[in-house]
Amino acid sequence: MATIIKESPVVTLPRAQIAPSLLVQLGTAGVSACVADIFTFPLDTTKVRLQLQGEGGGNMHSGGVLRTVLSICKQEGPSALYSGIVPGLQRQMAFSAIRIGGYESVKQKYQEISGAKDGFNLMGVRIAAGVTTGTLAILVAQPTDVVKVRMQAAGNKGQYKGVVDAYTTIARQEGFKSGLYRGTMPNIARNCIVNVGETVVYDAVKDYLISSNKMKDGIQCHLLRFMNSPAGQYRGAFHCAVRTARTEGLLAFYKGFNASCMRLVSWNIALWLTYEQIKIAVKKHQNS
Repeated sequence: MATIIKESPVVTLPRAQIAPSLLVQLGTAGVSACVADIFTFPLDTTKVRLQLQGEGGGNMHSGGVLRTVLSICKQEGPSALYSGIVPGLQRQMAFSAIRIGGYESVKQKYQEISGAKDGFNLMGVRIAAGVTTGTLAILVAQPTDVVKVRMQAAGNKGQYKGVVDAYTTIARQEGFKSGLYRGTMPNIARNCIVNVGETVVYDAVKDYLISSNKMKDGIQCHLLRFMNSPAGQYRGAFHCAVRTARTEGLLAFYKGFNASCMRLVSWNIALWLTYEQIKIAVKKHQNS
């Protein structure tokens, strides 16, 4: 009688997932931020113009967001809404690349050092990573931020011949440190708060929704005055704040609030949707 030998089924082991390199993470975040900036830059320019109302040398556009947009288009042309877009994109490729693209690597490093795995310890690690990458991002990208705001404030008046001329003119006339790095400390303070509010909260909420099986990892889940001032106008951030409050009142600190909210909400939606989709595409490409 013949013996029947059954063949064992072939078990295919899942391939190890290749994590994207730090350079890829930085590039993904930078490109995503640039996409978001292109869509929302007119709102950013509107916010800057509204914040400059009442300041010497600033453009005067009375009214709300829509009226300011229409006023800029009528007086300077629609292209004025995109004045400063080049240094704005340069800023995103440096600033957002570091604060968002470097966040995960820094967080993992802090987790290794602290041993934090969940709860308040992990939240502390997330906040520390957000503050770290936010600070490093400003130290690298501050000159691009200054040039962006200056060009947005100037519009199409021809104050600068171009982006390179803006960098060189500010550095030559006001100095590298006092010109291109004007407002660094208040900008670090602001952006550390922004980075914790955006990146850290997004990371924590996304992790909770996915780990608790409430949502899958998909699209549904992913859903300055000081820098613009000429040299010598303000002695520092505190002097700028006191002088602004004294001459224009406390409400001056909230000029451009509506435009800023509209821009931040739309910018973050565009950023995170683009960021997550690019991350998915990169992972598929690396593991194909």
